[in-house]
Formats: sequence, structure tokens, C-alpha cells
Amino acid sequence: MSSVPVAVVTGSNKGIGLAIVRALCQQFPGDVYLTSRDPGRGQAAVAQLQQEGLRPHFHQLDIDDPQSIRALRDFLKEKYGGLNVLVNNAGIAFKVHDTTPFAVQAEVTLKTNFFGTRNVCTELLPLMKPYGRVVNVSSMVSSSALGRCSQELQQKFRSDTITEDELVQLMTKFVEDTKKSVHEKEGWPNTAYGVSKIGVTVLSRIQARLLNEQRKGEHILLNACCPGWVRTDMAGPKATKSPEEGAETPVYLALLPSSADGPHGQFVSDKTVRPW
Repeated sequence: MSSVPVAVVTGSNKGIGLAIVRALCQQFPGDVYLTSRDPGRGQAAVAQLQQEGLRPHFHQLDIDDPQSIRALRDFLKEKYGGLNVLVNNAGIAFKVHDTTPFAVQAEVTLKTNFFGTRNVCTELLPLMKPYGRVVNVSSMVSSSALGRCSQELQQKFRSDTITEDELVQLMTKFVEDTKKSVHEKEGWPNTAYGVSKIGVTVLSRIQARLLNEQRKGEHILLNACCPGWVRTDMAGPKATKSPEEGAETPVYLALLPSSADGPHGQFVSDKTVRPW
């Protein structure tokens, strides 16, 4: 078993994920794993970074596939005995003018962005070593979508005592409400991506609270962050930040020094804790 520290970035064969891997290869004192659903694309991204003189490793990971997540979990356990840095970056978004029915967009978007991310956390958080760092890439859209929820939903999503099960029930209810075309009547905003990222931000708050309760002395820090509006396939060419600029806050959180006791359980944008 290797005693080398190890970092994993999900969904990292392009865009912000690739920029995060590049920065970690330059700054993290250990092995960095680039992951992607498609091994061909992942290996091509690894080759690209190798040409830049960096040394990332590759592991296949499809966060929609529980078996794929468990395969990564078993590999990390066996080779490294755990994990030091986890950046949950993988996510999807439909284009603004996509004509796919909203209920389908809701189901597909939440399946990956919320339920897929949650499944990765369920399998990999128990592997986090003391002083580990977990970064869940959310979005400022989670804040704006929260503001467009009913008062009752806002209260639930801001609650300091909401449980993971309750959050899962709410995310499931959103998908069901869209299928019945009652989501707006039920107090939801008209954005599947926004609701999926509310889920990621609230999940991060819950996970941080559980780490405090169950693993207090291990100094693991877990946060959600917004990379900003970044020029990627997802956000398009008009966005204001380069992928490298988008990677700055996730990388900052991934590399918080062992002496740091925060931020933890926060929503961070431009390296600054934002109110939720």
C-alpha cells in the first residue's frame, strides 16, 4: 500500500475539472487522478497534461454508475488505504434553448448533479484520511435559485438541522412535481440546474455537520464552492472566466493547509465565504 497522498477530481477530462487537475499536479504533493466516464477521452486528457510535463494518473469514473464508483473506491482503498483530496466536479447542464421537456431535464440533471455526487460522497467520504479536503463544486445559481423558492422551501434548505434523507426527499419531490407540471405551484423555481446545485450546496452543509459530529478530531474540511462563470462547453464562449480562473477557488479549498480549521461547511466563491 502506498503512503503517497492522493487526490481525485471527478469529471475532469475537460473544462474546469481539467484545469483543477492541472493545478493540483503542479501544487499537490502526491498522486492526482483525472477521471472521466469515457476512458478514451480521459487518457487523451492525461496525454495532453503529460506533454505539459505533468504526471496525472487516470481512473475511469461515471458518477451515474454505482458500480463504477465502487470500483474507484476499492482501488483507492487497496492502493492508498484512503483518500486525501476529493473534488466533486462532475456535472451536466442542458443548454438554455434545449427543447427537451422540462421534466426530463429535471430528472437527468438531478440524477447526475445531485444523486451522482451524493453517491460518490457515500462511497468515498468514509475513505477520507485525517486532514482530508473535500470540495463539492456547486454554483452561484444555487443561491439565485434558492431566492426563487417559496419561503417554506427556503426555510428547509437553510435549516441547520435538515438531514440527508430529508434533502433526498425534497430533490425527489422536485423531479416528481415537474412530471406532474406542478413544480411552480409547489414553490420551485423554473431551473433544473439551479435546484440540482441547491442540492449540492445543502448536501455539503449536512456532510460538514456530520463530520463535526462523527470525526471531530480528524480535521477534515468540506465545502461547496462556485467556480464562477467559466468558458467551458457547458457555459459557452461568452463566459467571463477562463477554466484556469474557474479552478482557483476549488483548488484553494482542496489545498487548505493542515493548520486551517476553516472554511468548513461553507459556500465559497472567489475564495470568500458567501451567506447561504
